[in-house]
Amino acid sequence: MPIRQFCHSLLLAAVLAMALPAHADDTPSYRDPDDGAIDLSDYLLHHKGIFPVPILITEPAIGYGGGAMLLYFRQSFAEAAAKGMEESGRKMPPTISGLGGFGTQNGSWLGAAFHFQPIDGDRYRYLGAIGKTSLNLDYYGALNQARSYTLDGDFLLQQFLFRLGDSDWFAGPRYVYFSSDVGFGDNKAAELGDFDASRRIGMAGLVIDYDSRDNIFYPRHGSYMEVELQAARDWLGSSSEFESYGARAYTWLPLAKAWTLGLRVDGDTITGDYPFYLQPYVDLRGVEKGRYQDKNTVATELELRWDVTPRWSLLAFGGVGKAWGNWRDFDDAQTVYGYGTGFRYLIAKQLGMAVGLDFGWGPDGEHAFYIQVGSAWK
Repeated sequence: MPIRQFCHSLLLAAVLAMALPAHADDTPSYRDPDDGAIDLSDYLLHHKGIFPVPILITEPAIGYGGGAMLLYFRQSFAEAAAKGMEESGRKMPPTISGLGGFGTQNGSWLGAAFHFQPIDGDRYRYLGAIGKTSLNLDYYGALNQARSYTLDGDFLLQQFLFRLGDSDWFAGPRYVYFSSDVGFGDNKAAELGDFDASRRIGMAGLVIDYDSRDNIFYPRHGSYMEVELQAARDWLGSSSEFESYGARAYTWLPLAKAWTLGLRVDGDTITGDYPFYLQPYVDLRGVEKGRYQDKNTVATELELRWDVTPRWSLLAFGGVGKAWGNWRDFDDAQTVYGYGTGFRYLIAKQLGMAVGLDFGWGPDGEHAFYIQVGSAWK
C-alpha cells in the first residue's frame, strides 16, 4: 500500500472515531444551531480520549471487508488549534495514536499501530507506524492476465517533516522497512523469471509537501502537492538496490458560488532491482488497484462539484492514465479510464468536513464504490 494511502486510511479512521461517543455522560450537541441539521462540529471540536472505530473496506483488489481501530486523541481539535495559535500563530491538528487491523473476504488482513504528533505549533510533524500484513492479490504483468499471489510481511514507517519558515511548504526524511515473502499459486507469472521470494526492503528518502488548501477535508480553493524521492540500499537494510520517484498535484478552483472544479495530476516511476509488487499502478476511481501496473505510471483526473444546498453536494469525475516501461512502451500501453459520480453531506460545518459515497466505473465492466471523508484525493 502506498504511504499516502496508508496515511489516508489513518485519517479516515480518525474522523470516524470522533463521531462516536467517548463517555456515556457526555451530552454534545448533534444539531447545528443555525439550520437544525445533523452536525458533529460540537462533538469533534471539544472531545478527546479513547475511541473505538469500525473500518469498512470496499476495494475490489482485496474484496469487501472490515475491522476496527482503537484510537487515542491526546487533545480535542479545539485544544490543539488553540495550542497551535499560541505557539506559532497557526492552527494545528491533535496528537493521535492508534492500534487496530482489518480482514477481507479474500483472506487479506493487516494489523498495525501508529502515532502522529505535531510539534512546536505544527512547525514539525512526526508519523510512525509498525505492523504486519498478509495480502492476497493479482498480478497482471506482460500477459494482462490475473495471476494470484500472496504477499506477507512486516513493515515499519518513520517520517519527520518540518515547515519551511512560515510558508505552506513541508520537507523532511522518510524511512520505510518491509520484510516480505511472496508466493504464487499454480498459475505463476513466467515473465518474472526466477525472483527472490523473500526480500527485505529498506528505503530512505526525502518528502516535500505544499498545502494551501482552505480546508484539508473538502477544499473549495487552494492546492496540494507532494514529491517523494526514495532509494533502497543495503546499508538501509535492503536486500536489493533501487530507486522510486513520485509526484502528485491537486488544485481546486471555485467557478461560481455553488460550483468547484478539481484538477489532479499524478506520476510515479521506479528503477533498479525492485520487487514486482512495488511497481506503481494507475490509481483512478472505478479501476482496481494494481490492475494496470508497470515501471512508470501517470494519471490525470477532473472533478466537478455542485453544492445543491449548503449541506448537500453532487459531483461527477473522470480521468485517464497509463502504465508503461517494462512490458510495453508508452504508445502501445493501454489508455485506462475511470469515471463516476458521488455525493457528500457536510457533517461538520465548522471543520468543513463532508462524508459520502463515490461510484466509479472503469474498463472491461469494472466498477466499485468508495466510502469517502471529504475529497477522494489525499
